[in-house]
Amino acid sequence: MIRRATADDVDAVAALFRRSFGTLDFLPTLHTPEEDREHLAGVVAEQDVWVAEDDGRVVGFLALKGDHGTFFYVDPDAHERGHGSELFEEAQRARPGGFDFWVFQANERARRFYEKRGCIPLEFTDGAGNEEKTPDVRYEWRR
Repeated sequence: MIRRATADDVDAVAALFRRSFGTLDFLPTLHTPEEDREHLAGVVAEQDVWVAEDDGRVVGFLALKGDHGTFFYVDPDAHERGHGSELFEEAQRARPGGFDFWVFQANERARRFYEKRGCIPLEFTDGAGNEEKTPDVRYEWRR
């Protein structure tokens, strides 16, 4: 089930983010779980955020700020079950004109996921502009 996130989801979203982000072993850990939670509370309050649920448990989330994707994570234990596809389709419905987002270049799994859905890489960077100082790529999805 896909639904809009509420303030009641912040703890589950922050815990899921921490688990998922932790699998990206090429990235430094820059924030505490408390900092993640505080930041994500603001994201849920200020952006368009959807969660995927499975048996009442939040297993994924996606956030859009205007036409820019800011977060898209699926719990590692819930990969390959269609939750990411459902969330991506929700973003397509919400932004039928398209949207863009950043992905770390080394996140090959995510890049394959996006490219399979017609997303096009627009810009590659050396990471100087992101907090992690890790090379990334800006993708765009357009109908």
